[in-house]
Amino acid sequence: MSPKGPLSRGAESFILKVTMTIIMNDSHLVSIAQIKEFIKVGGEISFIGKSRDETYRWIELVLSRFWYFSLRKKDKTIVRKYLMKMTGYSDSQLTRLIRKKKTTRVIRAVKGKQHRFEKTYTPIDVALLIKTDAAHGRLSGPATKTILAREYGEYGKTEYVRLKNISVSHIYNLRGTRQYESILGSSFEKTKPTTIPIGQRRKPEPNGCPGYIRVDTVHQGDCMGRIGEGMKKGVYHINLVDEVIQWEIIGSVEGISERFLAPLLEQLIKQFPFRVINFHSDNGSEYINKIVAQLLNKLMINQTKSRPRHSNDNGLAETKNGGVIRKHFGYAYIEQRQAKPINRFYQTYLNPYLNFHRPSGFATRVFDPKKPGKYKNVYKTYLTPFEKLQSLKQPEQYLTPGITMALLAQFAKQLSDTEAAETMQKAKRDLFKSFRVSEKQTI
Repeated sequence: MSPKGPLSRGAESFILKVTMTIIMNDSHLVSIAQIKEFIKVGGEISFIGKSRDETYRWIELVLSRFWYFSLRKKDKTIVRKYLMKMTGYSDSQLTRLIRKKKTTRVIRAVKGKQHRFEKTYTPIDVALLIKTDAAHGRLSGPATKTILAREYGEYGKTEYVRLKNISVSHIYNLRGTRQYESILGSSFEKTKPTTIPIGQRRKPEPNGCPGYIRVDTVHQGDCMGRIGEGMKKGVYHINLVDEVIQWEIIGSVEGISERFLAPLLEQLIKQFPFRVINFHSDNGSEYINKIVAQLLNKLMINQTKSRPRHSNDNGLAETKNGGVIRKHFGYAYIEQRQAKPINRFYQTYLNPYLNFHRPSGFATRVFDPKKPGKYKNVYKTYLTPFEKLQSLKQPEQYLTPGITMALLAQFAKQLSDTEAAETMQKAKRDLFKSFRVSEKQTI
């Protein structure tokens, strides 16, 4: 291939694609001028040795042939470009190799010996572990460790001499080896979390329609009983709040097991004057169970539950817990047996007061001037839940059979807001007095 003669387009393309393998015969290049011409027209030609040692030997050969260390700086640069082009090595890598040639007169690859720890457990030990796991159904690591130790210590099986002191973590390491997985790997599956197909994990979308209920539980504390009795649980409050109009129904129950909770939930749901469409709770087992699911299916109510990492999914009920229940009942311990009188107080006094006489704040979404593109909630509208229900378009369409807006309005006008609040407060004082009388009788 002559560098001086004209090349056709096909020949140029061929030069760009040629890769010379194994040992390149460049003995015809005997002068710096020839190397310079070769670099100009060489295109993509490169030298690929079979191994690193072979490439190093070729570099040694080129450096010796052209008396590299006796050349002028300009000629050294041409030789370096030739070596870089043919080997693909970087300038810094080639500098290290040339320095090694100058100091030691040879270029040899440094082959370090990698340190390897001695294997404690042999394939025979892995086979014994496979045999043990297959027989026992692959027990947990600590249980398997105990079995391996007993095979040697209790039953004198000398083949278990190395496995008798194996650690739990190393049992799992051996279970991850190719030998183990090729035999038992497909026979066992990792434990999968049990999925509970009760309720959809999503946020309800009422779209301005009442009947989407948020529910939460409030515990009235614990108390240390007499000697030998242990801890005594307090009463539980069940708080149901409508997402759109904030209609709130509260009840009380002795415990949150299905036996207590299911009957109370049915009573509370029936106290709403409108049809309940959706029942949303957190992921607590008191609501995510078959008893509650059957109850909601019987009442034709959808059930949803809060999503992970969405702490505001049940935020409305949490707000009402603090603003209503804790405000009126505080945090002090109340005996479980007081659930029935508390329920009567809720149904007769507190629930009517909350829904017909106590204004609640309703948010309006507006642009935040301090944060362009962001919204914020502004509370300028304060209405009672009944007034909010009246403000809806055709509110009669949401009411349950037998309930009319005129009937609800007549009930709301029986007492003024302050009169209803005073009546409720007097009933609450009487309720707490009955708690103290009951405690004295018990003592």
